[in-house]
Amino acid sequence: MRAFLPGTAVQILCLASANAFAPSRNDARETIGRARIASFAGMGDLIEFAKYEGLGNDFILIDDRDRDTPSLTPEQSERLCHRNFGIGGDGVIFALKAPTGDHAEGDFDFSMRIYNSDGSEPEMCGNGIRCFAQFLKDLGADAPKAESYRVNTLAGPIIPVMNADSTITVDMGEPILSGPAVPTTLQPNAEANSVVEQTHVDKNGKEWKISAVSMGNPHAVIFVHDLENDVDFDVDGPALEGDVGAFPAKTNVEFCQVLSPTHIKMKVWERGAGPTLACGTGTCALVVAAIRANKIPRPGKREGVRVTLPGGDLVIEWREENNRVYMTGPANLSFKGTAILK
Repeated sequence: MRAFLPGTAVQILCLASANAFAPSRNDARETIGRARIASFAGMGDLIEFAKYEGLGNDFILIDDRDRDTPSLTPEQSERLCHRNFGIGGDGVIFALKAPTGDHAEGDFDFSMRIYNSDGSEPEMCGNGIRCFAQFLKDLGADAPKAESYRVNTLAGPIIPVMNADSTITVDMGEPILSGPAVPTTLQPNAEANSVVEQTHVDKNGKEWKISAVSMGNPHAVIFVHDLENDVDFDVDGPALEGDVGAFPAKTNVEFCQVLSPTHIKMKVWERGAGPTLACGTGTCALVVAAIRANKIPRPGKREGVRVTLPGGDLVIEWREENNRVYMTGPANLSFKGTAILK
């Protein structure tokens, strides 16, 4: 079924099979990447996609494993993410080939790039990397190291591991705590030149205590007593996200309520995407911030903290033996299809 969408640059073909409307062998083809197909009946270029979600944080996945760079522009990706005039999603993720030569910092299996729903490009995405790994597995991509992939991202190497219970555990690396490296201009007030519950007044005159943590992308973590009543989410979220005086690269914003020593509830306003149902890097930053601000004790070895988000739960471990953060959660295929780009 073809959906006609007035006034838009994107149209969608909803296919029962990805090959249902594949062009004939005689059609002229544009070999830009695995995902790009020929024009369809003069309507424009086609691109095959798969839609995945991790706790409701949803992404459009593109198979560009024969390319070094994404086959779509940020503007095209933004149009595809539109929930009325496109496929709909929090971002577009591209599965690219591994880097080679002097730019490779080690051995990688694949590279991942992502454009947010506003066309901006984040360094990494925690729910996105789980969807990326499940996408690779569903494509039949080899996992050379015991059901794991070594993925090159703008935040550095990330290693997702496919678990027997269908969840995915991701080694998210070490948290970045130094304020200038987050980056934030908030005055460091804790060890390692870090920012822990530093007082800050936003542009609306509201005072917050902010902990700044980077998981390859910046996070402003805020603890409140009552998540539903202490935060005006649609006002406070964008006010803090766009506060470039405090966060020069803008920031993700996590509002958090501690429910028990091993359970925290969180709502997130994501940089470049706004309110989402889940944020993987945000949950990692939250647990690090909670331990450093003495909101919760550091769990024992191989014990995690359950973080409840609007879309469901993630389990986060900040391991003392190597200072690395591990995130475990699901990723699921929603549907596949072909989109017309105009």
